[in-house]
Amino acid sequence: MVRVLPFAFAAVALVGCTMGAAEQGPAASMPGTGAPAACDADRATAYVGRPGDAIAEEARAAARARAVRVIRPNQAVTMDFRPDRLNIETDDGGIVLSLRCG
Repeated sequence: MVRVLPFAFAAVALVGCTMGAAEQGPAASMPGTGAPAACDADRATAYVGRPGDAIAEEARAAARARAVRVIRPNQAVTMDFRPDRLNIETDDGGIVLSLRCG
């Protein structure tokens, strides 16, 4: 007689859910092109040296990014790569040190 442990079913169910979540829906694309949306951080270099929180949305628009996040020193952030996101890195005082996409 084969004995199946109850937690084995739960583990299989969780793996199935995890795999499905990563495959949901098509990637965001630029209207009319079918190409993935991307930002261009070079278009927002004028914001270096300015307060990050105050210019975040303005810099996002300049870089043509769909999303923006302000990253402070030692702040934990996800390591996922999103070509449509502008990352604004600041110093302890909130001043923009660099901008990059991803």
